[in-house]
Amino acid sequence: MVTLTKKTLDFNRKIKLSNDGGSLSSDTGEFLFREFDEKIGFSKTLGQHLKLNDSRAYYLHSNENLLRQKIYQLIAGYAEDDAADQLAKDPVFTQVIGIPALASQPSLSRFYPRFDEKSIEHLNQANQELHDKIHAFRKAEALFIDLDSTHSDMYGEQESSSYNAHYGTMGFHPLVSFDGATGDFLKAKLRPGNVYTSNGVVEFIQPLIEHYNETFPETSLFLRGDSGFAVPALYELCEKESVHFIIRLKSNPQLQSLAKEYHPSSAPVDISKTECFFEETLYQAKSWSKPRKVIIQSVRPAGELLFTHSFFVTSFELASPQDIVRAYQKRGTMENYIKEAKNGFYFDKMNSHSYLVNEVKMMLTLLAYNLTNWLRTLCFPEGQKMMQIDTIRTRIIKVASRLVKSGRSLCFKLSSSFVYQKFFWNVLGRTQKLQIE
Repeated sequence: MVTLTKKTLDFNRKIKLSNDGGSLSSDTGEFLFREFDEKIGFSKTLGQHLKLNDSRAYYLHSNENLLRQKIYQLIAGYAEDDAADQLAKDPVFTQVIGIPALASQPSLSRFYPRFDEKSIEHLNQANQELHDKIHAFRKAEALFIDLDSTHSDMYGEQESSSYNAHYGTMGFHPLVSFDGATGDFLKAKLRPGNVYTSNGVVEFIQPLIEHYNETFPETSLFLRGDSGFAVPALYELCEKESVHFIIRLKSNPQLQSLAKEYHPSSAPVDISKTECFFEETLYQAKSWSKPRKVIIQSVRPAGELLFTHSFFVTSFELASPQDIVRAYQKRGTMENYIKEAKNGFYFDKMNSHSYLVNEVKMMLTLLAYNLTNWLRTLCFPEGQKMMQIDTIRTRIIKVASRLVKSGRSLCFKLSSSFVYQKFFWNVLGRTQKLQIE
């Protein structure tokens, strides 16, 4: 810890500041996450699946503790590994991790290269096992698999970093999938920056679909994706596995011609009002093996003469065209999930020269995101279950406390002027009442 001499403030010379307060912490809310962690077996499950290439004959910090430390640092908002040096003796973090002192930045840096492709797959399996437990506890009747890709900007010589013409910058082009109903992070795959959106999507999503069909046959699966995922192989996979899908199509002359047959350009009845129409038709592109149902949404904004047409291919037979479009539009919440993963958990902060290490860091942010999302959706009060991580940090993580030791216990005394203490104790109470098998 850097120790400063006392600094006197100019506006009031009686006030002096120093950072030698002793056993204090500003992250007491991490205990809530650790309590929830124990309830769902989060760290235990990760430890069971963690298999690394570790040749160390002697060590102070186990791989399980290093993994837990990095995840909890991410949750608290410490993206950089060197934050561990300042947190080394933090009374909350040392108790959360269960060690006398945290691992240093060099120890964390040496941790990532112990992973290989199999190790990363094991983390995916751990995430899947945990999600299965939460899915069963929720008794969810449906799973909304929302597909998307995003971009991670790079500013160096990172391995496999390439120029992406769509985003107009250098970086990676990860493939991601969330549960549209709960916000759970289902899966992620790091890809070079120059691959097309749908590259590898069938191989990415097929194991997930097969797993849920086998493990939760009573759960209805729904898949949504934008026009970047409009590939016949994905439709065929969904049809084979009985997964309902809605995927937006890119416009082409044939689709535009169909749309104009339904709603040709003409003088509007009332130019001050927006007109919106929904139609359905059978359509078969040259690359398709059979005709499929396509929904046409035609919108003429107020004051405009021409219609703008949008197209969606779907496997829904009974739903109305309007309901299908509305169901697709709910996919827009995924943009908020991606934004939170990036801004709140540093999903796109991949600054290693090694492609594999960057993929490991991406997986750790996925796990940190999910632990947070499961805590807020299962233990937060109604009306606060959609709270963003920045707000969560302000309300219940960044809480000052002082450690008081007695013969048999450690007492962390929270600030008496803690504004959100009612919320804090409410979440703790709900967590301790949680019963998950």
